[in-house]
Amino acid sequence: MLPLDPQADIGRRAWVACPNCDDRRRCRTCQEGRTCHGHWRYLLSNTGSLLHLQCPSCTHVWTHETYFGATRSDPPA
Repeated sequence: MLPLDPQADIGRRAWVACPNCDDRRRCRTCQEGRTCHGHWRYLLSNTGSLLHLQCPSCTHVWTHETYFGATRSDPPA
């Protein structure tokens, strides 16, 4: 299990399913698409619409593309 990232701040959160532990799968609030007090993720940083997240339950770190708002552009090859 990884430790929490130094950038993890409870003030910066996102409500996205964790691809590792899926701890929100049996939560009625999450299933209804509402903001749940227990199943949020640390929002470590973002690059345009790409979020860098960490799950407080299992400490898994991953990126999630929202396709919302300012999309990122790929760097030149």
